[in-house]
Amino acid sequence: MTEGKFTRRDALKTGAALAGAGATANLAMFANAWAQASPWKPEAGAKIQLLRWKRFVQSEEDGFMALVAAYTKATGVEVTVLNESLDDVQPKASVAANTGQGPDMFWGLYSLPHLFPDKLVDVTDVADYLGKKYGGWVPTAVTYGQSGGKWIDIPIAYNGNVVNYRQSMIEKAGFKEIPKDNAGFLEMFKALKSKSTPGGFALGRASGDGNAWVHWVLWSNGGNLVDANDKVVINSPETVKALEYAKTLSTYFVTGTASWNDAFNNKAFLTSEISVTNNGVSIYAAAKAGAAKGDAKMKEIMDDMNHSLWPIGPVGVPTEFHIAYPMMIMKYSKVPNACKSFIAFMMEADQYNKWLENAVAYLTHPLNAYDKNPVWTSDPKLSTPRDAAKRTWTAGGKGSVGEKAAAALADFIVLDMVASVCTDRASIKDAIAVAERQASRIYR
Repeated sequence: MTEGKFTRRDALKTGAALAGAGATANLAMFANAWAQASPWKPEAGAKIQLLRWKRFVQSEEDGFMALVAAYTKATGVEVTVLNESLDDVQPKASVAANTGQGPDMFWGLYSLPHLFPDKLVDVTDVADYLGKKYGGWVPTAVTYGQSGGKWIDIPIAYNGNVVNYRQSMIEKAGFKEIPKDNAGFLEMFKALKSKSTPGGFALGRASGDGNAWVHWVLWSNGGNLVDANDKVVINSPETVKALEYAKTLSTYFVTGTASWNDAFNNKAFLTSEISVTNNGVSIYAAAKAGAAKGDAKMKEIMDDMNHSLWPIGPVGVPTEFHIAYPMMIMKYSKVPNACKSFIAFMMEADQYNKWLENAVAYLTHPLNAYDKNPVWTSDPKLSTPRDAAKRTWTAGGKGSVGEKAAAALADFIVLDMVASVCTDRASIKDAIAVAERQASRIYR
């Protein structure tokens, strides 16, 4: 775990993470003016502790910490930022909710806040303020943000989980672009295995990349864990077709994917062990950063790679699953106003636009006004994930996003089902039966 703490004395130290002294001065000027006008006045002597997912793009974290520093400088509120791996945020947040002690705020993923909605501060006032000012929230943000008619979290950003590929490698296999349908996608993987460099998707409990591809495979073939009424429907012919497809696809994966978490495919791609995987654009960002430092291998990868949306399966519509990153305030916090002011400050255009640029398209936005951010046109290879928040299905699939959907995702029901078939730990029939039993206990 790494920790950063900002006081009034050192608040400007991380300002260098922005594009120079001018940007830092502008942010500081805005922060001071914003603090004076903000409807959320921090409690006297307020200090905030925030636990967030560990960064995947260094420049994103640098930009975020500079934003934190500017907030501290303007308000006098000390902010301690704790970083945990993506898979560790949920259990730590759950423990805090159950014990009533821990960080004031958690910044997690998917429908995490819906595991304990009654333990969270109502942030409807913050959501209404931001929505009115910035062109409204995309529909999936409303779904993720609201519970029982009120906002229990603010979806700060999304990670567009797209297909990453090496152009030269797929061309060696006979393809000029990523096929737009499932059948063609399978043929490409088959050709990559025999004629070029194989691809691979995570089959370990990877909260981001693993969940993204297995839900795509399930939904694109018409399968769902539950229907629109939250009735468990995983035992279906469509699920069988999805598992048959996943099983065949996995036979063409590079070896070792059964143990991959969210970091393994990045490493495999950047060492040219794989030609195709799913990820945010952090792989490209890493290659670009390496190339800027004179690394010839990273420049080769940067120049040769690109991104694509997921193929469309038999259902005939996009079935993508991008990661939402909601931020929530715990009810036990003694500084809810300070926490609200921090969230609102972060989402204001003067810093949110800059932070999006620092994230180099690894993160995308939930508010419509940020469609115009220059990051989406600065590099053609970064344009693909722009509309992730608008395209994605939510954690409940066809069902609702609530405590049950959050629990099913936290228990990796779909991911474990697919992985058990692909790794020959279970037959399709048995894997579906296990998933059905697990889901039935949650959705009873």
